[in-house]
Amino acid sequence: MSELDPSELLPSERMQTQALDGDVTQIHRGHQYADEGDTFTIDGTTFEVTEIRERTLGDLTDEDAQAEGMDDLEGYRRMLERAHDNFEWDDDSEVVLHRFEQH
Repeated sequence: MSELDPSELLPSERMQTQALDGDVTQIHRGHQYADEGDTFTIDGTTFEVTEIRERTLGDLTDEDAQAEGMDDLEGYRRMLERAHDNFEWDDDSEVVLHRFEQH
């Protein structure tokens, strides 16, 4: 277990604020950035990574999108397309779920 820099897992200040507010409880990334049991701290609040799991974009649901602070999966898809140059949604693309909770 190690202490992470929160920006490694949550790359935007918006997502860090949403995590503090309890609106973001997970993030999918293209690679694994943490291990279960790792912690990170935002503004004095400590979070623990509770689950790491490999998935594909096709596995994602509206509930996943909402846990990442979006209204639904379509909004999540549009956000990814805006945030990443040359991003194209492919249901077979592998991603890594990082789920966390406040402690």
